[in-house]
Amino acid sequence: MSRHTVAPAPTLRDAFTALGTARGRQDPYPLYEAIRSHGDTAWLKPGRLVVVGYEECDRALRDTRLHVQDAAGYDATSPGWRDHSSLRAFTSSMLYSNPPDHARLRAVAGFAFAPPKIRRLRSVIEGMADRLLDRMAALGVGGSPVDLIAEFASRLPVAVISALLGFPEEDQVWFRDMASTVAVSTDGFGDPAALERADRAMDEMTAYFTELVDRRRRDPHDDLVTLLTRVHDGDPRRLGHDELMGTLMVLLTAGFETTSFLIGHGAMLALERTAFAGRLRAESDFAPRYVEEILRFEPPVHVTSRRAATDTELLGAPVPAGTRLTLILAAANRDPRRFADPGRFDPDRPDNRPLSFGAGGHFCLGAPLARLEAQIALPRLFARFPRLAATEPPVYRDRWVVRGLDTFAVAVAG
Repeated sequence: MSRHTVAPAPTLRDAFTALGTARGRQDPYPLYEAIRSHGDTAWLKPGRLVVVGYEECDRALRDTRLHVQDAAGYDATSPGWRDHSSLRAFTSSMLYSNPPDHARLRAVAGFAFAPPKIRRLRSVIEGMADRLLDRMAALGVGGSPVDLIAEFASRLPVAVISALLGFPEEDQVWFRDMASTVAVSTDGFGDPAALERADRAMDEMTAYFTELVDRRRRDPHDDLVTLLTRVHDGDPRRLGHDELMGTLMVLLTAGFETTSFLIGHGAMLALERTAFAGRLRAESDFAPRYVEEILRFEPPVHVTSRRAATDTELLGAPVPAGTRLTLILAAANRDPRRFADPGRFDPDRPDNRPLSFGAGGHFCLGAPLARLEAQIALPRLFARFPRLAATEPPVYRDRWVVRGLDTFAVAVAG
């Protein structure tokens, strides 16, 4: 008689640690469920709380007593971080700032991302998407494989944010590559070689931004770089030099990389579930629901963090001052208490409100633009190429915090 043994469930620490491995980054969802088995909030160790529940993450994101990791936080937890220019740039931006600086920095650029202004970009985005689809058609003649990520999913968002900011068209591919390299620093100190590459890329981009700002002083344009330059020159207390550089860096990286991953995931999911590709072509009102389900099921941003600036509580549980919270948004989006059958991709699910863009004061400034780009890009992609097919399995980048496809080879006219 054979004897079968069942492997013990991983401990909380083992499951969390595995998220930092190459295998864990490729498919973190089983590890999220292993963490959930220890509770919707669980203490990894004294002073360190992991949160995977939807309501718990939502409350934490909205609690003003829970702060993002700012420069002071890095000083306390990561001595030597100031040696890294990529980390310094991000901490000079709204993304890594707390009150009162956060509201000040957010207000400087916020008006450009107001929903009415974003809606007026629709025709611009449609034209950009169509030009990129023409390029894909030319590259895919005769069945030649085309990288959907490089040629469409990343080119469209970088073209849109470059037009909004005022970056020259001829520099867009360089921006994409540099910004992707810099963005690795959001994963922290886990890969020193990648962090060193991020620092070099940040130094190059800072030099580029400095030169572009000088040009806009001499020759103003109707773009965001000109506006931010005027704000800085008019009152450096409102936007300092380092804050100007950090704002440009965050607007570029957050403005294209996460949207690129959103579009790439949407294409992948529709090719795996061909009925949805047909609905994207045929139903004019389907794209918004489809995009919202991508954000829930396969979000670009998987995790964020907070630190308790003072004693607080989370749904009645005490959270002492100094506690570091890891909020796993991708796990919250699959909380069975909030979403029925959470492991099923269902664009028709009711009351679908994922936490993928955050909540509260740090809700993503570019959320309306990202949604609009994906809602335009995916129906146009499948309408233009009704026989679109994968030629190789998609390949994920080796990252966790911001997670998405690196390459996805497709045939545009099978």
